[in-house]
Amino acid sequence: MEGMSDARVAIVVRTQDRPAFLSRALRSILRQTFEAWECVIVNDGGDADAVAAVLDALPEDGRDRFRVVSADAPRGRWVSANTGVLATSAPLLVLHDDDDTWHPEFLRRAVAHLDADPRRDAALSRIEIVWEEKRDGEYVPVRREVFQPELGDALLSDALLFNRFVPIGFVYRRTLHEELGLYDAELPVVGDWAFNLRVLARGPIPYFAEEPYAYWHQRADGTGADGNSVISARDAHARTDALVRDRALREYVDEHGMGLVLYLTKFIDRRFVEVEAGIRREIAATRDEIARGGLARRGLRRLRRTLLTRRA
Repeated sequence: MEGMSDARVAIVVRTQDRPAFLSRALRSILRQTFEAWECVIVNDGGDADAVAAVLDALPEDGRDRFRVVSADAPRGRWVSANTGVLATSAPLLVLHDDDDTWHPEFLRRAVAHLDADPRRDAALSRIEIVWEEKRDGEYVPVRREVFQPELGDALLSDALLFNRFVPIGFVYRRTLHEELGLYDAELPVVGDWAFNLRVLARGPIPYFAEEPYAYWHQRADGTGADGNSVISARDAHARTDALVRDRALREYVDEHGMGLVLYLTKFIDRRFVEVEAGIRREIAATRDEIARGGLARRGLRRLRRTLLTRRA
């Protein structure tokens, strides 16, 4: 691995033919108040001249801080991520997608959190979703919301359902790759979720502040190069999610056998059937009560209590 010997944080930016977004991302990095970083831009088969033009347009005293690794043809998100990991050497790592941004204090707060306790493997920021729309040829913010504000910590139990944090808010020690391996390069999407599960299996990760310092930009109507994979590649996410779960299930069965999973599959299915049947009975009883002249409000309250009980 090669990189800046005095860097504390290695920033990996993956990009492919999104020069306007890339420019915004690099300027976000340059605005960081914490300066001991190195950054590699992994150009995944995109126009190398366009990346060079973005760098040339940066302030002269900042453009030389970025290095570019270009592939002749697209190789995928997680091959690119691993390329960036291996092309850097700083002890801390973070993936900065080319369409996301940071608060200027993001790196400083994350590094301070890790320095405060060497036993911590990662620093996690609250993440703010920035919804964008194209107006006059440029994407502008139209709405903001905090992602998963109800969570107290990042827990494995929560992440089993779906990914609870994205790369832009996650700074972690390089030693995690030495212990857990690199990102799964065979996955077209959700490679971060697959890696996060392995990290969270080691223990929970607290947020280093209640306010968000990482900004996850999303575009509901974005297509092609402008799209977000969670929206524009929704089918790929669903399929890969299923494949990751199936692989984990097969690994469990190989070690423990079919017994428990066979039992739980039938138990859970039967429980869903019972709950659905109970809800249908309560709906029918409420309708009968209303039809007989009972108070509609009382019937609706009864139905609401039943639904909440069943859901719990």
